[in-house]
Amino acid sequence: MKKCLLLILFLYSSLSIAQIRGRLTSSQSGEAIPYASITVKNSQYGTSSNENGEFYLPITEKGSYTFIFRSLGYQTKETTITINEFPFDLNTSLNPTEYLLKEVVIESREDQANAIIKNAIEHKKINTQKTAFYEADFYSRGIIRINDVPEEILGQEVGNFSGTLDSTRSGVLYLSETVSRIRYKRPYNINEVINASKVSGDDNGMSYNNAYAAEFDFYENYLPFETSVISPLANNAFNYYRYKLENTFNDKSGHLINKIKVTPKRDSEPTMYGYIYIVNESWELYAVNLSIKGLLIDQPLVDILTINQNFGYNSQKDTWVKNVQSIDFNAEIFDVGLSGRFSAVYSNINFDIDFKSNPLTNKVLDFNEDANNKPNSYWNKTRPIPLTQEEKEDYIKKDSLEKLKESPEYIELQDRKKNKFLLFSLPIGYTYYNTDENWKITFSGLARKLGFNTVQAYHLAPTFTFTKTNPETKAYTTYGTNLNYGFAEKRFRANAFISHKFNNISNPIVTLSGGSSIEQFNPENPINRMVNSVSTLFFRDNYMKLYDVNFIKFSYEEELVNGIEFFGSVEYNRKRSLFNNTNFSTIKNAKKPYTSNNPLDPEAYDTPAFEKHNMIKTSVSARFTFGQKYMLRPHEKINLGTKYPRVLLKYEKGFASSIDNYNFDHLSAKITYDATIGNVGDLGISIRTGQFFNSDSIAFTDYRHFNGNQTHVGKSERYLNVFNFLPYYTHSTNDKYFEAHAEYNFKGYLANKVPLFNKLNYYLVTGYHVLGVPNQKPYMEFTIGLDNLGWDRFRFLRIDYIRSYDGKQMSDGVIFGLTFLDILE
Repeated sequence: MKKCLLLILFLYSSLSIAQIRGRLTSSQSGEAIPYASITVKNSQYGTSSNENGEFYLPITEKGSYTFIFRSLGYQTKETTITINEFPFDLNTSLNPTEYLLKEVVIESREDQANAIIKNAIEHKKINTQKTAFYEADFYSRGIIRINDVPEEILGQEVGNFSGTLDSTRSGVLYLSETVSRIRYKRPYNINEVINASKVSGDDNGMSYNNAYAAEFDFYENYLPFETSVISPLANNAFNYYRYKLENTFNDKSGHLINKIKVTPKRDSEPTMYGYIYIVNESWELYAVNLSIKGLLIDQPLVDILTINQNFGYNSQKDTWVKNVQSIDFNAEIFDVGLSGRFSAVYSNINFDIDFKSNPLTNKVLDFNEDANNKPNSYWNKTRPIPLTQEEKEDYIKKDSLEKLKESPEYIELQDRKKNKFLLFSLPIGYTYYNTDENWKITFSGLARKLGFNTVQAYHLAPTFTFTKTNPETKAYTTYGTNLNYGFAEKRFRANAFISHKFNNISNPIVTLSGGSSIEQFNPENPINRMVNSVSTLFFRDNYMKLYDVNFIKFSYEEELVNGIEFFGSVEYNRKRSLFNNTNFSTIKNAKKPYTSNNPLDPEAYDTPAFEKHNMIKTSVSARFTFGQKYMLRPHEKINLGTKYPRVLLKYEKGFASSIDNYNFDHLSAKITYDATIGNVGDLGISIRTGQFFNSDSIAFTDYRHFNGNQTHVGKSERYLNVFNFLPYYTHSTNDKYFEAHAEYNFKGYLANKVPLFNKLNYYLVTGYHVLGVPNQKPYMEFTIGLDNLGWDRFRFLRIDYIRSYDGKQMSDGVIFGLTFLDILE
């Protein structure tokens, strides 16, 4: 009864504050017309109907107004009404569109459509200049529903998503709204300040809805998805689309509108299907209704994504401006259905602004301090799209649940459920939560950290961490320990660390660590523990070379200003060589001996790779990300990347060594660059160079080692930091060096043009890698392969053919990429 009372009060407050409210229906069927555009002529007022056809406008002054109702499939309606009192009911209906195009043969319709599209493409520059700069109010609402959730997934109990699911195992997973002011400059440059934010079930929630993520400009050649999508108005659109003029009709503004059906020529390319509406003579967009398959935008979990846009006529600028947009999607994973809609309304658009004196910045998004403290009265007055019954009930339900979730009894009950120690907790890991005090203890599990190498034979390396978090600022303190025991070596090692993150804006992190550990000679750990265990036990290839170190280390990192990050560390260590302690493998009576643990000589079983020594090592580095765009959320900064190269400079020094010759200086630089080349694919480049000084006889642990690979198994999504056929330590150097990696992923651009093969949605990938060190001829690799391999929605495999040259001989072979291996390390 209490819940019903709350609902009645909520509905009453929603309706009573709305100044002009109404419902839009079809005059023919009486059904609601969803997501129609409603504007007030010669004003900045605009809104959209919700999925039930309901709408309202925040007009507070009495007087005479002309309302324009526009929806695809219906005649635009203008009605002038004098309003003498508030609230005012404005229920109206629209007539179906009266199409003018009659008996015309298909061929001529295609010819006409091609002529219209050609004109629209030719006039893009003129039309986009009309709206190249503007300010506007922006409203966004997002809702994601989850359906048919099973009781268990992969043997694990799912639960009811903290009260989200109803008796049918369905419910609203996410509901959120934002109100903001945006400044926009073509193409895709936005500065947004969010004035109000609301998240269902979270009083302090800050919505992730924003104008930057919702911006899709069909006048541009490409739409910004994971894979660039060719716009039906792209300069090269005729290479990808067929067009058919289905109908024409007159808009109330006196313009002739052309309804054109858009069909991809090949269904395996990143293209959309549906309808676009073009205004005759000006050749501007009137509306868009286009869809695309999730597989084509590198989102295999998404079935179909649909974008709807409506443009309103601005008589002052004599142009059509986008005022309503919706993005719909449906997805599925583990037989669980997801569907969602993100709606947006642009209003109070101002073209008369001075961007020269107040240019846009790299700060894409910011929040006002009180954005999440707006009362319901504010939302009921400001919200341009009325809430549906489902959304109203979800706010009430989640608000009630939030109070329940904040109670000590509920928190204790949920922790008790999560903290159950199960049969598989010891081998696969366990976490103990104390939500009330914001801390947790995590144990990695024994089986997940089980491995085999020739120094230790079987070994266990479990970890324990204690983390306490500030839920408001996201600052945290973590204490941890890494344990290690090798059964053949009969040696126990342990080290510990404490790390503190001060805030989530500049991300300053200070870490103190120390103890004993066993490490690979290459600090970038190119050999995966699991892969090495298999290659050693089954093929007697012990590629992982290890040494022992006792250490104490202090490090600090922070983003000093946007785009400039600092990293610094100082450590004292004692290092000593290790030797093989086992000849065991799963191959019985194997005659092939293991190679030694000395990376300099595979036959040097008793010769150390370096002398035992002590040293102090310090390093400072800075990474520069030029033109980095970012979002500022309360207590959080999110970096969005850049279109320019990134530069990393590093200086490292080893001194005060117990062996004088082991002291060294090392200066290095690294440049990385990523670019999307239209719909042709993605380019990635990584270049690194460096020089040692005063380092003629330093320990092999401090050489510059390069990431080789002799296992024929790749473990990363991209090969921009690895030579997949290079032996691990043949090119290690204490002198100067240069390495470069380039990889081009065609994202289906070529593969999807091959009949039958294009149904697989595989990506062709090519690469080039080169390494130069003194006294050796350059080492090079040329690669060609297929990415996005897998089945249905699960695509995490890659295969590459590699041909390598080391100046003496040529080698070739195949690398199998398993991109999930890094997670299992």
